[in-house]
Amino acid sequence: MAPTQTSQLSNPLAAPGQLAQSGSQLDGVPADLEDSIRFAGARLTQLAGVLLRLPQDIIAQAIVTFMRFWVGAEGGSLLEYGAKDVSAACLYMVSKVSAFPKSPRSVINVYAYLDSFPSTFVEPEKFQERSDAESYYVSEGTYHALRTLLMRTEAHILRVLGFETHVALPYTICINYLQTLGIKLDTATGKDLARRAFAHLNTALLSPQLMYVTHQPAQIATAAIYLSARQVGVKLPGEEWWEVFDTDREELGFLVVALMSIAGFAQEEKAKWGRRKVPLTLEDVEAELEKRQMLEATESGPA
Repeated sequence: MAPTQTSQLSNPLAAPGQLAQSGSQLDGVPADLEDSIRFAGARLTQLAGVLLRLPQDIIAQAIVTFMRFWVGAEGGSLLEYGAKDVSAACLYMVSKVSAFPKSPRSVINVYAYLDSFPSTFVEPEKFQERSDAESYYVSEGTYHALRTLLMRTEAHILRVLGFETHVALPYTICINYLQTLGIKLDTATGKDLARRAFAHLNTALLSPQLMYVTHQPAQIATAAIYLSARQVGVKLPGEEWWEVFDTDREELGFLVVALMSIAGFAQEEKAKWGRRKVPLTLEDVEAELEKRQMLEATESGPA
């Protein structure tokens, strides 16, 4: 990550060269499989955070940390680190230094529970149908092994990130910008606009374009407001107001298109994997790669 001046409003961003090829791709993981795993891992982090009753800002910080870990040739490789283990470690690490710390046992049990579902794309409402969550708690021996793995993975994440764990989020910035633009947040229209903007900010966490890794919070907030205003039908100033918020037209266009594409990408991922699980462990990634190699050998074989 490129260093930034110390600020609560900015993040260290990935340099252009870091986005060209990741550690996973250098190790032979196809780009489309890496995209699927990152997306599924981010969703897993979100779902685990909900079950752990963590605030959205803590969950968001964990997802951004998870996404940062895989960036660049010096980043983590999916052939060395399981995405599920990295997700759990990010959530544990971020919550540990917040006002809502979670114990290793709580984190481990929640991930074991989520792993019991047959599909990666389980929806939160399904949780209400499972009254036997306690039966998925791990045994004492398994807990100690997974706790050791959790701590070891946390140490790996800190090393890969160079102990740069600061994450600035765009939520407060978004509210400030809406007020600056004269939006009355106590009206029905203002509330609808703010809700849509926040929904876009949450959706952007899952972006295959890694929006939170490549752009600053102010730019993401500006794009969320621009798109939400168009969807709600709220008229914003006619002049190029986004430039006041340190966002140029090209960046705004890219971010708006990226926001609009996430829903389609999610549907494609759900259709691609169906009832199968996205490989989030080292063993499953190796099995998926072996399966693909076998299919390629079959297709390229003699007629």
